[in-house]
Amino acid sequence: MVTVATLLLLRHGRTTANADGGLAGRQPVELDETGRAQATAVGQRLRDLPLAAVVTSPLIRCRQTLDLALPAAEPVVEEGLIECGYGSWEGQPLKKLAKEPLWPVVQQHPSAAVFPEGESMAAMSARAVAAVRSWDARISAEHGPEAVWLACSHGDVIKAIVADALGVHLDLFQRIVADPASVTAIRYTPLRPFLVRLNDTGGDLTGLVPPPRKRRRRVTRAVDSDAAVGGGAGAAR
Repeated sequence: MVTVATLLLLRHGRTTANADGGLAGRQPVELDETGRAQATAVGQRLRDLPLAAVVTSPLIRCRQTLDLALPAAEPVVEEGLIECGYGSWEGQPLKKLAKEPLWPVVQQHPSAAVFPEGESMAAMSARAVAAVRSWDARISAEHGPEAVWLACSHGDVIKAIVADALGVHLDLFQRIVADPASVTAIRYTPLRPFLVRLNDTGGDLTGLVPPPRKRRRRVTRAVDSDAAVGGGAGAAR
């Protein structure tokens, strides 16, 4: 059995743009009343977790979410977690954007989508995955394999990270859901990642904290599987 660090991906709470049906992108939109309530509620679920580190997208909606959810934390800004650069699409109503020729590409073939005056979805995925994997390795080295850490980011960013963890192509990432203030948990083992929790908006999170390692007697049989980290003994069968 391999014990590894646990990454919690937290999406920011609902924003005024979410409520109005607009594409916020990197604009400085803030949480609305519902979003502030969501951030406070998820904080109740996170407060008993021994978080080794908290990192965040630089956008204000993520920082507001953490201010409400984890007021005692000192988040570190990670540029790799910023929202996708939607370029000239930012600030426009989704109903209008749905009529653009690029829209079906974004929905069905996102790996080919490059936003006008903005970023490609493939580039967004690559830098976000690189950021969380780098942080996970750093936190594991500094705090040990039982460490739990949190990254606050955006819907498309989280979906791209999840797609990578599942080993599926970016073109399938639109099948993944990351609701406002949801928590997703991933563990990166030496052989493969495990998606432990997805889009959790109300469950108990304390079970994600690995138990302290016990000293074990030396055994002669080699163990070459990391499957047990994915969710209990059943995963090792």
